[in-house]
Amino acid sequence: MADASSQDRAAASSTAPTRRALYEAGVRRRANRIALISTLSVIVAIFVLVPLAPGWEAVQKSFFNGRVFAATFPGLLDAFVLNVMIFAWSAPLIALTGLAIALCRDARAPALFPLRLFGIAYTDIFRGLPVVLVIYIIGFGVPGLGLPRPWNSPYIWGTLALVLVYSAYVAEVIRSGIDSIHQSQRSAAASLGLSDRDTMRYVVLPQAIRNVVPANMNLFIALQKDVALLSFIGPVEVFRQAGVYKSLYANFTPYVGAALIFLALTIPATRYADYLMNKQNKARR
Repeated sequence: MADASSQDRAAASSTAPTRRALYEAGVRRRANRIALISTLSVIVAIFVLVPLAPGWEAVQKSFFNGRVFAATFPGLLDAFVLNVMIFAWSAPLIALTGLAIALCRDARAPALFPLRLFGIAYTDIFRGLPVVLVIYIIGFGVPGLGLPRPWNSPYIWGTLALVLVYSAYVAEVIRSGIDSIHQSQRSAAASLGLSDRDTMRYVVLPQAIRNVVPANMNLFIALQKDVALLSFIGPVEVFRQAGVYKSLYANFTPYVGAALIFLALTIPATRYADYLMNKQNKARR
């Protein structure tokens, strides 16, 4: 009898997880069906109701003109190469400057307090200023000093403006990653005879940087979009080129084309950042 009862309990315990898994799978399927139906309903409503608006024909002609799109889209792609180039040389400078500012803010030795004060002032100032305002001040102010070529180039000073602003945000993200490393890590490194510098280099920073990769990826996605703001001081990148085409064709379709180019780059990057974030959260759990 004892053997039979133990076998019954074992059978019940083995079937319980299976029933739970089946129930959860059913709940997920039901939720997915509801989400699909609601999404399709919204899409159908948009495609049915928007064309019924009185001004839809004028909007379609001004923003979704196929002839203008076909004529201008190749030129927009060529101009977007400049966006990518500015991003390519700005991103490493931002990463290095942000890391340096974060280390300044984390300086703990009394003799290094001026560096810590500088890091605090830097992040407070450049996180408090709009990007476009910094671009205007530096992009028009520095060349106004009468510097010879190439030192009056808007590419140089526009890049500097982006580096100054985004380094402040990256520095704060890295500093949060440094603060997330438990004090026991530093204590263990000290017990092994590592100096404060080696502890930061070999123990704290590798963990901190790995923790903040998803957050910094979101900042660099925003940087790719804000490169377009440099058009205000001269560079003919995709946004400025869209404005040229808008004036040439008296049509806003080039702006839609520029938006599609940005989305083609930023949406995959955003999804990858979300993937890294979810992966990081699962590892923590």
